[in-house]
Order: sequence, then structure tokens, then C-alpha cells
Amino acid sequence: MRMDDLGLELKFAGGTPTLTEGSVIEGYASLFETADQGGDMVMPGAYAASLARLSARGGKVRMLWQHDPSRPIGVWDEIREDTRGLRVKGRLLPEVAQAREAAALVHAGAIDGLSIGYRTIRAERDAQGRRLLTEVELWEVSLVTFPMLPEAKVGRKSDEIEGDLDVLADALWRAAAVLRAH
Repeated sequence: MRMDDLGLELKFAGGTPTLTEGSVIEGYASLFETADQGGDMVMPGAYAASLARLSARGGKVRMLWQHDPSRPIGVWDEIREDTRGLRVKGRLLPEVAQAREAAALVHAGAIDGLSIGYRTIRAERDAQGRRLLTEVELWEVSLVTFPMLPEAKVGRKSDEIEGDLDVLADALWRAAAVLRAH
């Protein structure tokens, strides 16, 4: 069965995934408020309800190879929204032949994208006709050859620093709100 047979949509994020500790891959699978090549933009908070539902039932977002549901290659250990987008961190499983091949291709720079498979729950159109995705049900994040969202920086060291700064900025914003309330 193909992903599109399930009525799922796919979004691609570009950049070079980083492999650390041998098989750990991390980066941004999606960036907020950035139009992809199809004219869609994922809005902040679009993944929150889906991730909460998955967590409540003990479910997982799948790590696939090229959106093929018959080719899982690892597990996503962390998936979270931050101010920039959907940050993922997971492990390619060395016991899986395709995962070993994927690791080699990432190391060589032949594979440079992450892509999300999802179902749209809510969307609206902006004045330019772009579809603004305000709620999606996230099914999977794949390693892919051709990213749809080339602006997304996946796994670059500078992105890790920016991601850490986003986390720090979020924490400072929340702390300031608490101080203002008292």
C-alpha cells in the first residue's frame, strides 16, 4: 500500500541531515510559515494536537525510507514543535539493511532531506492563495532524496545552535510572563 492510497500528503524539508553517535539523526522536518514549492505553509501549533494524541495512546511517528510504509529504517525518539518548526531526533537501526544504506548515503551527502507524511485536519487560504495548514495529523517523517521545502535546515550544526537559542528564547518568554503575572 502506498502512502497516497491512504489519503496522506507529503511535505519535504531540505538540508543535510546530521548523523551523530553513528546512527542518530536530527534536524527540522518542517519549518513554520515558510511556503514550500507547492505553495503550502505549516503554521505554528499545527502538530500539537496530533503529537498529544499520539503520546496519550503511546503511539509513535514512524521513520520511513522515501515514504514507503514497507521500509521503516529507524525510530524517532524526540519530535517536538519549537518556535522554528518541527524538530526531530531519532536513530537509524543498524540491524536494518536499508538503514545502513541510508546512513551511508547521508554521510556521503547523497541524501539531504526529511519529509513529513500527514493528513490535513484544518487549513485555510491566505490572500496570496497559499494553503495555511493549521492542524495536521502527523503519520511519519521520512528520509528522502528530493525535499519540497529547501529552506528548512536539517541537522546542520548552526541549526542546532539556532534550535537551542529558540528553546532558550521560549523559556525566557515564559519566565517573563510568569514574572509579569506576579
